[in-house]
Amino acid sequence: MSSQKQTWETPEGNAQCVQQGPNSTLTEFLTKCDDYQLFQLTKFYWSRLEQAIEEGVDGVSLLLTYERIFSGQEHRKITELVEKENRKDSSKLLLKLVMEKGSRARRVMWESFAKMHYGVPKLDKILKEVQKFGSEPFGFKNFTQALSEVPSHLKDVQQKHKEALWVQTETLRVNTILIKQKVKIFQLVDRYTELTVISTVRDRTLVEHELLARGRDHEEWRKKHLRKELETIQTDQLFQSSFSRKKFKSGSTAAVSGVAGIGKTTIVQKIVYDWATGKIYPHFQFVFSFKFRDLNIINCRINLKNLILNQYPYFGNVLGELWKNPEGLLFIFDGLDEFKDKINFADNQRNTEPESMCTDPECCCEVSDIVYGLIQHKLLPGCSVLVTSRPVALRLLEKAEIIVWAEILGFVGDERREYFKRFFEDQAVAAAVSKYLEENEILYTMCYNPSYCWILGLSLGPFFTQQHRKQQQGPKTVTQLYSYYIYNILKNHGREIENPRDMLLKLGEMAFTGISEKKIVFRNGDLIKCNLQPSQFLSGFLMELLERDDSAQSVVYTFPHLTIQEFLAALAQFLTPDPEDIQKLLREAHSKEDRRFEIFLRFVAGLSSPQSTWPLEEVLGRFLYQTTYQVIDWVKETVAGQIGSTECVAGKRNLLNTFHYLFESQNKALAQATVGSVKILTFSQLRLTPLDCAILSHVIRLCDTIKRLDLSDCLIQCEGLERLVPILHKFQELRLSYNNLGDSGVKQLCTALKNPVCKIEKLRLDNNALSNSCADYLTSTLNTNQSLTNLNLSNNKLGDSGVKRLSAALRNPDCKIRKLDLCDVTLTGSCAEDFSSALSTNQSLTHLNLGNNNLGDSGVKLLSAALRKPDCKIQRLRLHDNALTDSCVEDLASALSTNQSLMDLNLRMNRLGDLGVKLLSVALSNPDCKIQKLDLGWNVLTDSCAKDLASALSANQSLMVLNLNSNSFTDQSVPALCRLIQTCRTLEQIVLVENRFSPNGKRHVESLQESRSGLSVKCEYSNLST
Repeated sequence: MSSQKQTWETPEGNAQCVQQGPNSTLTEFLTKCDDYQLFQLTKFYWSRLEQAIEEGVDGVSLLLTYERIFSGQEHRKITELVEKENRKDSSKLLLKLVMEKGSRARRVMWESFAKMHYGVPKLDKILKEVQKFGSEPFGFKNFTQALSEVPSHLKDVQQKHKEALWVQTETLRVNTILIKQKVKIFQLVDRYTELTVISTVRDRTLVEHELLARGRDHEEWRKKHLRKELETIQTDQLFQSSFSRKKFKSGSTAAVSGVAGIGKTTIVQKIVYDWATGKIYPHFQFVFSFKFRDLNIINCRINLKNLILNQYPYFGNVLGELWKNPEGLLFIFDGLDEFKDKINFADNQRNTEPESMCTDPECCCEVSDIVYGLIQHKLLPGCSVLVTSRPVALRLLEKAEIIVWAEILGFVGDERREYFKRFFEDQAVAAAVSKYLEENEILYTMCYNPSYCWILGLSLGPFFTQQHRKQQQGPKTVTQLYSYYIYNILKNHGREIENPRDMLLKLGEMAFTGISEKKIVFRNGDLIKCNLQPSQFLSGFLMELLERDDSAQSVVYTFPHLTIQEFLAALAQFLTPDPEDIQKLLREAHSKEDRRFEIFLRFVAGLSSPQSTWPLEEVLGRFLYQTTYQVIDWVKETVAGQIGSTECVAGKRNLLNTFHYLFESQNKALAQATVGSVKILTFSQLRLTPLDCAILSHVIRLCDTIKRLDLSDCLIQCEGLERLVPILHKFQELRLSYNNLGDSGVKQLCTALKNPVCKIEKLRLDNNALSNSCADYLTSTLNTNQSLTNLNLSNNKLGDSGVKRLSAALRNPDCKIRKLDLCDVTLTGSCAEDFSSALSTNQSLTHLNLGNNNLGDSGVKLLSAALRKPDCKIQRLRLHDNALTDSCVEDLASALSTNQSLMDLNLRMNRLGDLGVKLLSVALSNPDCKIQKLDLGWNVLTDSCAKDLASALSANQSLMVLNLNSNSFTDQSVPALCRLIQTCRTLEQIVLVENRFSPNGKRHVESLQESRSGLSVKCEYSNLST
């Protein structure tokens, strides 16, 4: 049973967990709503409520059952779906039942939402909107319905416009190398695969290049967070007020973000198609769609009227009529990142300087001013605007009047398989490709992106369709994949040109210039500069590698995907007849701080591998061996330079990138030569994706010298750890703190710990969201592992039950643990008996940290009994901040009097008080007491205990460090403390900071530091001094 389900065990219990019921404003609003308004409210939020209540659907059902809205049988149907992990259908069923049961059911449901929304983030968001906007959404809905009516004199042009857009958008043109046709045309509705879009933008500073940034991580992330916090949004909801971040206006701007190739342009095409066919946005009378790459060719001032007429000339003289009703207009601008003019929405000059303002659709101005005016509602206020962009350009929109933000996540799970089913006519091939990708960690990570899926399909298809290729091994690396992609194009179209090697060299040189200048859109002039003739586009070969778009006033060219541009740029380095400057070029590219060349450099390193080049050499001829040797030398030099430069996060990122080079090169000797002598490898505080972890695993597998691997605060989670498990047993020290591994991560880790050749001695798992559920895995492992001696589990939620199970392992004589850190793991006195039993017999444990728990006096009394046992070997014990008082000190003192091993005792931040220290002093005066370090800071001590402490320590022959900071000693204690310092001859340090000494008292005590060498007296004046 989940913790969420336990929360709603009874309606009364639920009421307690939601902090005394609903917000009064929300309750007042629901009270004022009549039945019809609640019906409207439910319908308006229907699709969002389906998502929002998934996480707490069993709780809502329980409350409705308690109120006799649902029968016991209906409640069971819902909870059975939850138990089968089918929350989506369970929430749909609940809403369907409520709507069928009428007005009282709807009212009780909304009242239930008000009671429980605090623990359900998406529901909480909806209810806050309801409080904020009240009945405004209904007003908006009625308003938009009124807008959909088109004046009779505009109906003909609207119909003509819809027909024209229908024709433009009903088909998809797809280049293919698997069949004889160079271009295959599909119906959009047959080829279109739904993409996951969320109603937020997760990180506007996200780096542009995500070829190797997500994948399985992306899939796991979606599973975890879509259900809990993030809402999916359909394309027909982009202008729905329920998703707006600001107060909704009649006209609004929505921004859709997505990385290269994720499907932004295809989604725009689908939106225009669906509007033209009457499926969505009936309240928009006219939709005008523009691509920024087309707007780039306009080099003169222009007005909005002519901008529309250039693309839609049939509007003639009727545009003036459209201006009268701007609320019925939607403008779409696709590809802000491709726009040559940067629009600064934070520039106040645009609002004050007439030449920068565009407020009249028939007044000439710059294209950028028209776009600015529409988005900011200065031009045709009331119209709506949709903008798409890659993440790199989103910062331009941060100050814009954006009402709804959305991000395309791409394909996940079944959506990926669905794509390949539609891609391949032979479903056996589709299944084989899907299976191959799921088994290949590196390539699978690309599958969230439709463009990558297209490349994968083109490259992998032949391995499963051509009989003579079946026995060959498929690609392992991204470089190998792209090599096969180019190889297949060459095999299908190579005969069409005389010299494909020369053609690829010229194309690659243009691609490299584009990367250097951050250019992805090319014109005829760019081709001519590289000695490529536009007429060569009659060749299917060139059409496969460079897409021609002549829909605008001038022709533009783009590579099918940015990564293809980067691969061709890398390939050109191996085709050039003069490779003398290759190392200089690579060094300069690697030095660019914006990392624009990062994927290019990975491809260059990959092309030094025979596995990547042999298919290309089959068609293009042998590559120059001088280039390959120079690239290998550069990789070696780069890795060597980064190995010792990991003090900062940037240095660690650079080292990780060089590991990607090593992986792409598939050169075992190179990896061993560069990383083979490394003893410490640290990537702490660097965010690592599962793919990064897979790359690390590959490189480290080739190295046997690394003693310590530090991945603290890398947020690798269970998914990343899974990739590392095969190599974790090789290290002596493994740091995995702050990684949110969870119990499932520990289960994975235990696989490495149980490896018969496991070398791990020190393991840090603190701050990893662990619960008592992982204790069984750890217990089983500790019973068999023969290397682990130091284990840190602090700052997790193991609880008493978890530590009780760990105690069983500590009782096992085969357990080798010497140092165990259980600080802040939510312990109470309930676990002390089991733990005490383990300490009584354990022969290895010497260091134990139980600080920041709530053991209390009863728990420490039980522990003290264990400390009195002769078999107990504890040397260092931390009990700070455990709610201890003087009640437990007598037992503890008894243990100190007899224990022969305990030398370091930390009791700070408790409330032992003067009586507690007096009782402790009896033990300290015992000659058998071996304590060398004692911490009594923050223990509400006063002058009353100073004499007892001084008297006891005057006879002590072991104490070296005494901490009495942050208590309430005054000048009255100075004589006793001076006597303590003078008579305790073993004392090396005493800390008295933050007490209540006067300046004179402080100086007097500190002067004793000179009484013997090696003595340190730390004392300072406290603000508490009186």
